[in-house]
Amino acid sequence: MNSSSSQLRAIITGASSGIGKATALRFAQAGINVALVSRSSQRLESVAQAARQLGVEAKAYVIDLSQLSEIPAKIQEIIPDFGGVEIIVNNAGMGYTNLLRETSLADWQQVMDLNLTSVFQCVQGVLPYMRDRHQGTIINVGSVVAQQPFPSWGAYGVSKAGLVAFSKVLGMEERANGIRVVTINPAAVNTSLWDSDTVQVDVNGIDMLTPDIIAQTILHAALLPAEAVIEQMTILPNPRIL
Repeated sequence: MNSSSSQLRAIITGASSGIGKATALRFAQAGINVALVSRSSQRLESVAQAARQLGVEAKAYVIDLSQLSEIPAKIQEIIPDFGGVEIIVNNAGMGYTNLLRETSLADWQQVMDLNLTSVFQCVQGVLPYMRDRHQGTIINVGSVVAQQPFPSWGAYGVSKAGLVAFSKVLGMEERANGIRVVTINPAAVNTSLWDSDTVQVDVNGIDMLTPDIIAQTILHAALLPAEAVIEQMTILPNPRIL
């Protein structure tokens, strides 16, 4: 990994809002060029413009990550167009709450597809390039519910626990190829996830982490010396500060 962040290039999924947007701007402030992936063209372009104003190259790529079979090819198209990739932040995902006994197969599959399988497919897209160059950092955004189960968060928790397991195995398999894999597991973060149709929970945003706190953590993991890796990090709010 080149220690000069000005030469680094990162793909960030779910980059039009929340943690993805905050990460894009933090990366841009650190001099990392960003390829931004989301379904929302208008919001994505506004984030790209904000990143460019911070002095880096930023491009928007509209990709629907629910179209699983198309993902690897679309990610592979980004790499030459953007000039390479040293970092990918797999942040895109969906929230979902329901008792397990009331979760339909279609809902279950949708959560697994977006929160886990789409990450697998994004990784399939970048791995050949990273392996050829014997370097790369893959950062997967999980959740504290991967380790601490909560009622009604069953399908979501299983998808994030699967992501943690996926990351661990991937890290072991690709370590010899100079590729490191990081999982960031935040507690509740104040994003639009809580306002989505698939999340039915009353929450107090005051007690949550901010997207920027998670973005700072992701940036820290990305800029570690090449000889080091944070395999997994759990981020909790500090009640004395909040």
